[in-house]
Amino acid sequence: MTRPFDVCIRGAGIVGRTLALLLGQERLRVGLVGAEVTSTGAADRDVRAYALNARSKALLESLRVWPEPEFATAVRQMEVHGDAGGTVTFNADDQGVDALTWIVDVPVLEARLAQAVRFQPLVERLTEPCDAALTVVCEGKASSAREELGVRNEVTPYPQVAIAGRLRCQIPHAQVARQWFTGGEILAFLPIEGQQGNSVAFVWSVLKERAADLMAQSDGALCKDLEAASGSALGSLEMSGGRGAWPLQLARVDRWIGTKDGKAWALAGDAAHTVHPLAGQGLNLGLEDAAVLTETIRTREYWRNVGDPKLLRRYERARRADVQRTALTMHGLQQLFAQPGTGWQSLRNAGMNGFDRSGVIKKWVARQAMGI
Repeated sequence: MTRPFDVCIRGAGIVGRTLALLLGQERLRVGLVGAEVTSTGAADRDVRAYALNARSKALLESLRVWPEPEFATAVRQMEVHGDAGGTVTFNADDQGVDALTWIVDVPVLEARLAQAVRFQPLVERLTEPCDAALTVVCEGKASSAREELGVRNEVTPYPQVAIAGRLRCQIPHAQVARQWFTGGEILAFLPIEGQQGNSVAFVWSVLKERAADLMAQSDGALCKDLEAASGSALGSLEMSGGRGAWPLQLARVDRWIGTKDGKAWALAGDAAHTVHPLAGQGLNLGLEDAAVLTETIRTREYWRNVGDPKLLRRYERARRADVQRTALTMHGLQQLFAQPGTGWQSLRNAGMNGFDRSGVIKKWVARQAMGI
């Protein structure tokens, strides 16, 4: 007789696959619902890249899915530039670490996770949801399952659209991540293709009213605009591959857990929260959801099953507080740099310079972001 499923995971993205592998390690039988990844990753020109911190790296390494160095570029320095001379710089040596963060190619990580799932005998790929003691929804910010469960998703749209792509640069990136705040917009250059690379993934959060015009530009014209916005920090730029765009939002759910028809459910990843990408914490939050839910299940009392409401409340309490702190911080920074006027401009840039000289406070903030 086939053993029943302990957990059904709806959504086979990075968070869903990571959770499935973690639960499989706990000897739980998992049904994973979602489309299969067919790309090998190496030649895929997906424009997305994620900044993953030390905790996320350790988690993925424990599953043996961390990419090779050319697909997970270590960031040794971060430079943040304000709109009137304010500057904050973080350096790995100052923090006593090998890297502040790692910029990871999405298709390579997805392919590694998909391969690991195929070799995990306790994880079964499904095309439809299965009956299980616990269902975990990891479908992303547009989750249909979340709506079926009656969860209210409070969305605050930002007046920005993120435009992303890849660039080849005249000057090598030198393992430095760079960010510019200008006129209510935010541009980030994230180093990729290893420590000697001269390519970056860019994410440009631009005002909605000009996003369509930028997306319609030729590659050459867009590169000229990017050179101007970055102060030609990496010299002349050339587009490499396509580009993508999506609206930005802050989203929070009213419930992370619950029951329906006598079966328990929980949310994780973007199905539970989305934050502004200005600090690159989105996937780190989702992977931490997976880690905390697995640890909560692993350390449960022997008489509790995986769908016990008291058990799931522990997960909800732990993750809601952490996500809310990060979301409010990102929202506050976005709002601060969106304020027009020379008074606000002077205030925020003076604040950046003061923070850069703050010593212990700066180090504490950096280590929080690094997941240490």
